[in-house]
Amino acid sequence: MANLETTTATAAYTPAEPGKIPGLLVSLGSFPHDSLQMILANLTTAFPGQDVLVASPDATEITIPSEAIQLVPYTPPAPSPNCWVLSAADYLNTYRIAKEHQAATCLVLGADAQSLHPGALRELALAATRVDLAVACYDVGPRDGLVNSAILYPVSRAIYGAAPRYPLALDLGLSIRMAERLATAAQKFTAVNQNDALIWPIAEAASANFSITEIEVGTRIIPQPNSPDLNSLLAQITGSLFSDVELKASYWQRARGIQPPTTSFPPVTDTSMPDVQPMLDSFRIAYTNLHEIWSLVLPPNSLLGLKRLSQMPPASFRMPDALWARIVYDFILAWRLRTINRGHLLGALTPLYLAWVASHILLANSGTSPEAHIEAQAAAFEADKPYLVSRWRWPDRFNP
Repeated sequence: MANLETTTATAAYTPAEPGKIPGLLVSLGSFPHDSLQMILANLTTAFPGQDVLVASPDATEITIPSEAIQLVPYTPPAPSPNCWVLSAADYLNTYRIAKEHQAATCLVLGADAQSLHPGALRELALAATRVDLAVACYDVGPRDGLVNSAILYPVSRAIYGAAPRYPLALDLGLSIRMAERLATAAQKFTAVNQNDALIWPIAEAASANFSITEIEVGTRIIPQPNSPDLNSLLAQITGSLFSDVELKASYWQRARGIQPPTTSFPPVTDTSMPDVQPMLDSFRIAYTNLHEIWSLVLPPNSLLGLKRLSQMPPASFRMPDALWARIVYDFILAWRLRTINRGHLLGALTPLYLAWVASHILLANSGTSPEAHIEAQAAAFEADKPYLVSRWRWPDRFNP
C-alpha cells in the first residue's frame, strides 16, 4: 500500500504545463471530512489561480482553501457496496453535473483520492483536454492488483487493442463527449437501480473510436473491497467484464492492432511474497472436485495441461501463458453460450485463477520480473485472439 504522507506531499510540485484548463469539473464520491479537505487543498495546488467546480455529496462544513474552488453539492444514491471502484452512478452524476454547469473537461476521482499527488491530478486533467479518455496508471507492489494483471489487463489489451494497464482505474480524465458516452452506458443500470454496476471506460472509448492515453500517477492508496471473499469479488468483476465483451462483440471481432512490446521493466524492490501452498492446495482439490465442470468448458488440450499442473511439485509449478489465455477465452465463450449456470461457471474459475497467481509468485521468487511476466501474458492473449474470434463465430468448430 502507498504511504499517505509520501503520496500527498506538495512542496516540490511545479505545474508541468502553464495555463488554465477551462470548464474543469472534478467529480467526487463520498469522502470523510479530513480526506475531502485534503483533496481540495491538492486541487488548489494542482490548478493555481483557476476556477474549479468540485461536485461532492459532502459539501457541508468544509473549509474551502481557495475562492477559485466552487463546491457543487449533489445527493448520491444509496451507499454502494462497490465504493472501492467507480460505478454507474458515478458516471451518470458526473455527466449530469457537467452538463448543468457547461463543463468541458471532467476529472473523476475514486475513493482515497486524497493520496494522489497534485501533479498527478493536473496531468490527468491536462491529458483530457487533448484526448477523450485519460486513464491513471499506478505504481503498485508486485503482490497488488493481480486480478487486473491476470484477466482485466490482458483481455482488454487483446480484445480492444488498448494498452492502459488498469482498465478499471479509480481515476480518469474525460472529455465531455467521453463523459456522455459513459453516462449513456451507465443509464441502463441506474434505470433498474443497479447503481453500483461496473462500467468499462476503455471498452466504451475503443468501441466509439475515441482517443485514449495513459498517465503515470505514481503511488496511491488502493481502496479495498468491503467483502474479502475472493469468490464473490472475482465473480462480480469477471461477470461484468464478460458481459461487456459479449455486448461489444461486433466491434472487437474486427482486426485490431497489436500493442508494441515493452522491453524494459522496473526493478523489483519488494521481494516479500505470500505463501503459495494454500493456493496450490485449492487448485489440486478443485482439479478433483471440479473436473467434470471444467470438462464442459475447456477443450481436451487445456484439461491435459491442468492435469500436468496438478502433478507438479511446488518448486516447479508454472502455468504456461498460452494455457491461461486459452482458459480465460474458453470461460468467456462458456459465459456467452451459457454452457453451465453462470454462477457455477465463475465459481469454477476461482481455483484456476489461484493457480495462475501461485505460478506468477513462484516466477517472481525465481528472479523473473513480475511486470515482464504480465507483459508476456498479455502478449499470449493477443496471439490467441483468433481462437476467441473463431469460436465466437463457430462455437462447435473446435469441440471434440
